[in-house]
Amino acid sequence: MKAKDPGATVTLMGIPMKWVSLLMLVAQTVSVVFFMRLSRTREGPRYLNTTAVFFSELLKLICSFFFLAHEKESVGKAAVLAREYLTRSPSEALKISVPSLLYTVQNNLLFVSLSNLSGAVYQVTYQLKILTTALLSVFILGKSLGATKWSSLFLLFAGVCFIQYPRGESATAHAATPANGNTTVGLVAVLSACVTSGLAGVWLEKILKQSDASIWLRNIQLAFFGAILAFVLCFAKDSDKILQDGFCQGYSSLVWGVILLQAVGGLVVAAVLKYADNILKCFGNAVSIVISCLLSEVLLQEFEPDLLFVFGTILVLMATSLYSLGLPQQVQRLLMNKSKAEEPAVELDAVPKCTTV
Repeated sequence: MKAKDPGATVTLMGIPMKWVSLLMLVAQTVSVVFFMRLSRTREGPRYLNTTAVFFSELLKLICSFFFLAHEKESVGKAAVLAREYLTRSPSEALKISVPSLLYTVQNNLLFVSLSNLSGAVYQVTYQLKILTTALLSVFILGKSLGATKWSSLFLLFAGVCFIQYPRGESATAHAATPANGNTTVGLVAVLSACVTSGLAGVWLEKILKQSDASIWLRNIQLAFFGAILAFVLCFAKDSDKILQDGFCQGYSSLVWGVILLQAVGGLVVAAVLKYADNILKCFGNAVSIVISCLLSEVLLQEFEPDLLFVFGTILVLMATSLYSLGLPQQVQRLLMNKSKAEEPAVELDAVPKCTTV
């Protein structure tokens, strides 16, 4: 990565880091979905999700430290700097821990929503996080989104809903409200999760962009608090299973591969927030959904594209192009000509006449 001056665009091999990080996010998201699906469907004892999250945070912490050491060209300097940033200011540490706490709250809210809503309602409603992220970016980061970008966001929301909406046997299986479920509680939970998801991402983006600290140093701080919360969650949720069969029950090389991909995902997301923004991250995730569905059909034979999928994919691609590139020049000229044609002409009778005295 290099930049000619502090105001220049950071590039990698001549490509802006904004696009490099987004492409990496798409590749990582598709890979982790595919390998996670394989790890959950293989024969044998299943691993615990909570312990996998802990190890991914721990691995992210280790990787970030080595990247920081490479950046500073000294393990000792990296250790001193990391300790300084973790201990020098309680208020700074609290500010960094906020995204981790918000993501923890979000995960619990999603569990509540799934316990009270049908799968179809949950999947579609949770896509509102695309719009909450955009709104929070405007309110907190002061971003300005014109009519074209807002239109692209609504197109993206509609496209993802079409792609993810269950149909066929899946829709029938998830159509009913869960037993003893409360629809109001479920909707409040999933809408709150949309807000916490957007708030955590925007808060993290603000921290990364409004600080001169290294991105690896910020990742160390985030992974440190994330690992602590994940470890506590392991025993809060799965203490009986851990005590009975061990912390690493059901682990294999495939599971460790999933953990590695999840750790890489944390680093890539931080890079996206540093060099791009949360809204572009939503577009990257949408493209990942499309590719994941296609791979699921080709490699796992678990998904069959239909008209809804094709229509949703078209909307996602249109929204991505519209947000990134704006309206095509021909459309802009057409709109400009139309607006000029609609301007009221000045009538001759309205022009004041000269009078002679």
